[in-house]
Amino acid sequence: MGREADCALGGPWGRILNSVRSKPGSPRPEIRFRIDFSATCAVAPAKIDLLEAIRESGSLSQGARHIGMSYRRARQLIDSFKGAFRNPVTRAVRGGSGGGGVVLTPFGEELVDSYRSLEVEIRCLATRRLEAISAAARRDTSRKVAGRIAPGKI
Repeated sequence: MGREADCALGGPWGRILNSVRSKPGSPRPEIRFRIDFSATCAVAPAKIDLLEAIRESGSLSQGARHIGMSYRRARQLIDSFKGAFRNPVTRAVRGGSGGGGVVLTPFGEELVDSYRSLEVEIRCLATRRLEAISAAARRDTSRKVAGRIAPGKI
């Protein structure tokens, strides 16, 4: 199947995200997006990354550590979901040999899956629409760092 068929079908996100490319050697645009459901309800990449890490580890602290986030920041992000949605995104589990942890609720699972599915669709669309522009993008960034001329390159 070709690239467009993969994009249309969805499928496993990692495979699709890694297979969607511009012309060989061309830089691929990096798409990061945030969804604002209301003034107090937003979902962005860091929140989704954290939820996926929690899903994998079963623990807020381990999930935060896995993605290089402080426990305090992770707790803030999880707490932000409490006032943002009517349904809980995570729930605490007690007991067991590990002493409990945190798991995603079915709503939390749906939130992550929907976000990642939309991410695939947007990336596929952006890759197709920006192919010519991506091919014209400079790949040598040694002269500029974050929009400024790097020291020693003047």
